[in-house]
Amino acid sequence: MNHDRFNHAGSGMESGGGLPSSDVSAAAAASKRRSRFPVLTGETNKGSIEALVKSTGKESLQWGLAAGMYSGLTYGLKEARGTHDWKNSAVAGAITGAALSMMTTDNTTHEQVVQCAITGAAISTVANFMKGIF
Repeated sequence: MNHDRFNHAGSGMESGGGLPSSDVSAAAAASKRRSRFPVLTGETNKGSIEALVKSTGKESLQWGLAAGMYSGLTYGLKEARGTHDWKNSAVAGAITGAALSMMTTDNTTHEQVVQCAITGAAISTVANFMKGIF
């Protein structure tokens, strides 16, 4: 072709995907330097695997304590009130949500505790209503 712009674009396409050959080599060098997962460095990643196991164990313990607390509260409220209804679930969810918010972070504000208590009450109440539907 006789047009300069078309000649430049055509020469670059031969080298790799529409980029001039100098851009292709620069892109290849940059991709070798950058890692998709910058946290995972080294060959064995022993430190990252240990951190993963530690955080998984901590979260498992927190959710297990929350489930035990919720179950214990619903059972206790059922025995105290003589009935199992949505009110028991709401109270147990609110107390569990508040406790869970205080367990997860060190600097918990009262707004976070109230928000988690409301969320816990709402989720457990909806779950109690859904149990009757399904």
